[in-house]
Amino acid sequence: MKPSILPSSLVKLIDELAKLPGVGPRTAERYAYYLFKTTKDQNDRLAEVIAGLHDGVGVCKKTFALVEAGQDISPLYSDKNRDKQTIAVVEDPLDIAALEATGGYKGTYHVLGGLLSPIDGVGPEQLNISQLLDRVKEDDVQEVIIATNASVEGESTALYLQKQLKDTEAAVTRLARGLPVGVDLEYADQITLTKALEGRQQINE
Repeated sequence: MKPSILPSSLVKLIDELAKLPGVGPRTAERYAYYLFKTTKDQNDRLAEVIAGLHDGVGVCKKTFALVEAGQDISPLYSDKNRDKQTIAVVEDPLDIAALEATGGYKGTYHVLGGLLSPIDGVGPEQLNISQLLDRVKEDDVQEVIIATNASVEGESTALYLQKQLKDTEAAVTRLARGLPVGVDLEYADQITLTKALEGRQQINE
């Protein structure tokens, strides 16, 4: 076997970093070398934060948003000033942060935990769809804003949700097309998101 040019500890770190989304081999190498050049104290703090991640973060039982460990319900749901009769449905928890940054949305959220993708084996059973339907009934929801990304999977999920909600009293709306196709919600700028919220349209049956 040909010996590695790099020390094994560095190679192992590169291999692990390369598993992160959007991180290719060259980027992983740069990250690993950067970490090598930083002080041991800095790396120890980073390792400590990563090690405590799962113990420090929980999931809201109602909205599936991320919360502090030990919290059952997200403050974005329990806050009496939030409109529980309006729900923005998003793919993942980071999308909530993007919408909250606009300062223009006062409703609640529901995290699907992904998007429908038969080719990847992701069906309705793998997503938090049944829990959404329960919330619509329990909270007498008047509007469900489908805030999934403008991708094939996002549109397929939106269409499926529309069909599931057609027999409820809730109006089903979609973010306006101020969002460029192919751009994830969490990367959209605040002005674009604000305009998309303001211009949301009801989905025709």
